[in-house]
Amino acid sequence: MGDKPSDAPEHCPGTQSENAGKGSACAGCPNQNVCASGAARGPDPSVELVRARMSGVKKKLFVLSGKGGVGKSTFANLLARSLAARSPDKNVALLDIDICGPSQPRMMGALNEQVHQSGSGWCPIYVE
Repeated sequence: MGDKPSDAPEHCPGTQSENAGKGSACAGCPNQNVCASGAARGPDPSVELVRARMSGVKKKLFVLSGKGGVGKSTFANLLARSLAARSPDKNVALLDIDICGPSQPRMMGALNEQVHQSGSGWCPIYVE
């Protein structure tokens, strides 16, 4: 999907394209005026909010890959456990944002736990 609105026509050039809202594929699209104005090309307003909330976290590591099944979750889990064991006086957090099926709850022994979400954010699940 990328930079294309969910209700965009099949051949949508995307909101970041110079042809956004101007191409023949845009005719009749409910987003045509917004795309043509360039408003959709601006920065995501939540970027600054995330930056502010994460400013107190000293070190952040990301485990990424464009392919599934390569061991990202296993590596991230072992890394988090290793860091926590190495520095018991420090807090180590692991956030699994695998929308297709997060495996960290199973790997951490927290399968039946639920993250509490409130107006001020998420409350973590603590594990040993």
